[in-house]
Amino acid sequence: LYPNAIFYDDKCNKPFVDEAGSKVKPSSEFDPNYSDLEVTSPGIAPSNPLIKNAKNLMSEYDAFADTAPFKIWISGTNGKTTTTQMMQHLLKQRGSLCGGNIGTPLADLDQDAPIWILETSSFTIHYTNKALPNLYVLLPITPDHLSWHGDMQGYIDDKLKPIKSMKEGEVAIIPHEYASMQTSAYLITYKDENDLALKLGIDTSKIKFKGAFFFFSLLAMSADKILFDTINYDLINSFTIEAHRQEELKDSRDRLWVIDTKATNLDATIVAMKRYGDSFVRLILGGDDKGVDLSELFVFLQNRRVKI
Repeated sequence: LYPNAIFYDDKCNKPFVDEAGSKVKPSSEFDPNYSDLEVTSPGIAPSNPLIKNAKNLMSEYDAFADTAPFKIWISGTNGKTTTTQMMQHLLKQRGSLCGGNIGTPLADLDQDAPIWILETSSFTIHYTNKALPNLYVLLPITPDHLSWHGDMQGYIDDKLKPIKSMKEGEVAIIPHEYASMQTSAYLITYKDENDLALKLGIDTSKIKFKGAFFFFSLLAMSADKILFDTINYDLINSFTIEAHRQEELKDSRDRLWVIDTKATNLDATIVAMKRYGDSFVRLILGGDDKGVDLSELFVFLQNRRVKI
């Protein structure tokens, strides 16, 4: 798309040419006066000097805004990847491709495909000012990445940003607390998973998944229902959850171990703990708080049988 592009990397110490023949230079060498266009990797924060110095900044999504596929964006705090994978599992027979934050960049997606299913981060939306989804699926918004966005309101604003510009005939599925926002899109709001299932005409007793994965499956099925008026219980139930997402195994002493290293924020940790009810849990915690006040987690754990 941009054959003469130069890549600037904070971790690069001296210029080199990578295995694909692309020029890579230290960030300090970027001169906005000699640049016609800057496309940012979404994880780079607005405080980064590269972003501050850019004069023609756009997101990856904006670079592909005019491509033909019907675009489904999936965002929210927890469950974006699994919902995207489940939706791709349901729609791949319709020719869909998935990418975005899930790992495949838009440049590597076939522009002749009928449907793009894009896991969409708040980082990407922050930098996107032209591209819009045809169907926007928004999971609940809970505190995360506050050090990147500045505060909770900034995080929420970026998650809701696409809805405000969506056009008539397009659809957004969003939490009920945002039902009053102004948009030309058709809004489907949900209070909880049962509310969403009722509105979509989905029989919850026919879905095998439990807990958060049950909700993700409903959101995935929503696209099939809205676009093709189809509900395929057998196909959704054949989906296999990716490793490290509340993955369970038993050791030789019949103790249950749960690998949930994809749970990287407050809400995901609490949801995982709720799944195991009153069981005694040895909980291993670690990582970056991303600017979030963690006190809610420890208040929650006070009434649990847990050792950290």
